[in-house]
Amino acid sequence: MWPNGHARLDLPLGRRYRDKVTSAAASPKLSPSQAADDAAEKRSDAATPERAAPSLAETPAQPLINSYPPLDEYYNALFTHFGPQHWWPGRTPFEIIVGAILTQNTSWANVEKAIANLRAANLLRPAAIEKASLRKLERLVRPSGYFRQKARKLKAFCAFLRAEYGGSLKRMFATPTILLRQKLLGVFGIGPETADSILLYAAGHPVFVVDAYTKRILVRHGWAGETTKYEDIRWAFERQFPGETRRFNELHALIVNTGKHFCLRGEPLCDRCPLGRYREEGR
Repeated sequence: MWPNGHARLDLPLGRRYRDKVTSAAASPKLSPSQAADDAAEKRSDAATPERAAPSLAETPAQPLINSYPPLDEYYNALFTHFGPQHWWPGRTPFEIIVGAILTQNTSWANVEKAIANLRAANLLRPAAIEKASLRKLERLVRPSGYFRQKARKLKAFCAFLRAEYGGSLKRMFATPTILLRQKLLGVFGIGPETADSILLYAAGHPVFVVDAYTKRILVRHGWAGETTKYEDIRWAFERQFPGETRRFNELHALIVNTGKHFCLRGEPLCDRCPLGRYREEGR
C-alpha cells in the first residue's frame, strides 16, 4: 500500500534462461575433431555457473524501485532558479480538465487557442459540451491537433461526469483518490498522465504527474531507464513526499520548465541547467 492509499502491484521476477535441449537423434553426426571441440566447449560451459536473466529490478529499466533520487534538492534548486510557476493555467477546474485532455501530443500554445475558441462559443461547461454537435466541437478544438479524437474525448468525459456524479465536479473531486483514478482511467481517451493532471491540478489530490520531461531528466541523471514504467516513476516521487499536493504541483511545473529550457530532447544544456551538478549522482 502506498503512503497516499494507492495499491502497489508487485510483479514476479524474470525467469531463468535455459538452453533448449535437443535429443541425440536430432544432433548431426560430428567428425572426430569436431567431437573433441564440442566436448571441450561443453566442459567449459559446465565450469561456468548458470546465469539468470536479469530481473526488472536488476536492469536499468526500473532502478527507481530501490533508489531515492535527491528530489528535495531538485525542488530547492529549481525553485531557487525559476521561482513559483502558478501552474496549471485555467479559470475554473473544468477548464483545467479540458486543458489536460487537449494538451495531449501538442504544445500549450495550441491548447490555449482551442480553449479560447471554446470560451468564445460559451462551451466551457460540461453540459454545453455534451449538447454541442461533434462537428462543431471538432472545429473549435482543431488548433490542438488530433481534433476529431479530442472532441470525442471531451464528450466522453462530460458523459462520464453526468453518469457517475450527476454532472457535479464537487462530487467527483470528493471521491477517494485511488477510486477516482481508477474511474478516470476507464474513460475514453484518459491515460495515466491525463488522469493524474486532473487529480492534481483540478481536484487537488496528492498525486504526482509524470510527463516526458520528468522521465528524460531521471534517465539522463541515471535514476531511471528508458523502459521504466510510469507508475514506478510516480511512486518514486510520492513515496518521498507523501500527501504533499502543493509540492507535487510546483515540482511538476518546475520540471516542465527545466525540460523546455535546459533538458532538451536533442543536446541538453547541462552546464547551464540548475540540475546539471546532479547528473552523475544516480550513475
